[in-house]
Amino acid sequence: MSLLEKIRAIVFRSLNARVLLAMVAILSLSFLAFRVVYQRIELKYLNPLFDDFDVLQLKSAQNAYEEDGKKALREYMTSLDTTFGGHHYFLDASGIDLYSGENRSVLLPPASAKKSRTQAHETWVITQQSVDGRYWFVATGQVSRTRIWTFLPYYFIVLGATGILGWLAWIGIVSPIRKIAATIAVFGQGNLSLRIHSPRKDEVGQLGRSFNQMAERLERLIVSERKLLADISHELRSPLARLKFAVKLARTSEDSKMALDRIERDINRIASLVTEIIEMTSIEDDPAAQKMAAVPFQEVIDEVVRDCSLEAHFHGCSIAVEGVLRHRVTGNRELLRRAVENVLRNGIRYSPQDSTVRLTLSEYGRKALVEVRDYGPGVPPESLGRIFDPFFRVEEARLATGGGSGLGLSIAKRAVQLHQGNITAENASPGLRIRIAIPFHTAMVIPFHTAAALNLS
Repeated sequence: MSLLEKIRAIVFRSLNARVLLAMVAILSLSFLAFRVVYQRIELKYLNPLFDDFDVLQLKSAQNAYEEDGKKALREYMTSLDTTFGGHHYFLDASGIDLYSGENRSVLLPPASAKKSRTQAHETWVITQQSVDGRYWFVATGQVSRTRIWTFLPYYFIVLGATGILGWLAWIGIVSPIRKIAATIAVFGQGNLSLRIHSPRKDEVGQLGRSFNQMAERLERLIVSERKLLADISHELRSPLARLKFAVKLARTSEDSKMALDRIERDINRIASLVTEIIEMTSIEDDPAAQKMAAVPFQEVIDEVVRDCSLEAHFHGCSIAVEGVLRHRVTGNRELLRRAVENVLRNGIRYSPQDSTVRLTLSEYGRKALVEVRDYGPGVPPESLGRIFDPFFRVEEARLATGGGSGLGLSIAKRAVQLHQGNITAENASPGLRIRIAIPFHTAMVIPFHTAAALNLS
């Protein structure tokens, strides 16, 4: 790699080098812009002013010569030499010095010109002709060659200012971004607890806060998925072990029908579990692709009640509906049906014989409220916050009634949150009361992992 390529690599890979390069470029462009502006000011304003001044000097010299003679002219020219430096002459139309008599026509411009400002051979020459063409005013001098060290202090001031600005940019921009990049790199290696702590209110601070929000959601998602995978493995382990035992029993036992019945029960259990897992994950696959429309929520609930009535009759209980929902909600009809159905089936599953599962419907503010209450054993207070977790089941209720896979309420929660609603549970003493709140109009679809981070009420 050549030296030029190495320099390019350093510049394009280092933000600090880019900032410094940008500052140098800005200073250079500012200098060029200043030069252009100065030249324009000189052309449009300064030169006309100097021309007027030259005319004034010419008239003064002419008055001195015509009124008081050569002696007055000489005194005036000497005063100009002393005041402005260089040499000043007053010539006739042909270029003859009216005081010394020397021929200085070489200093005059071409015949057509009435005035001039030239520079040649390190000498500057200014000429101005009188209105009647009889006289010329001429000024000459040496071009000043300023040595470079005269401006060295100013160069050092500019370099120092550039260095200070570069250091401030590094402190204020480059260094925080490098820290954020280092934190993201460590986070990407698996340290999910890392966060960026920055009190800044500008774009760099916003970048840190955006990363923290993303990190929290990713951590929650990854931990949730790991727990879900562990729960799935645990749930499948028992029926698979029983299947393995039943297969051996079918091969060795004389009563193969009993073994085949056990195999069928475990296969059905695994199939049901897989179906519920697919149902739960399908809710999160692509929330934006879910078909959202105005849904008559009352019709959905009536449909669920009809579907669950047979199951309630089988369990020896009944369903009582109170209230009505008159307004539509914006959402996915199938997901809303799953949410209500899973909650209602949960109440039926844990209801005692000859009891009633009460379904209360009401509208409050801009929300549709659905309350499902059973008269079963309820849930221990320490477990209320976990009943919506995947695969969580209260052991006492499961042993008493042969509970399901523990995914029904989790599916209901995710479907409700997808509609920007919320779902809560509390003990009703006796029984369990679950409330669902769905807004009438959902402005946008929020994915589950985003909605889970919000405190929706």
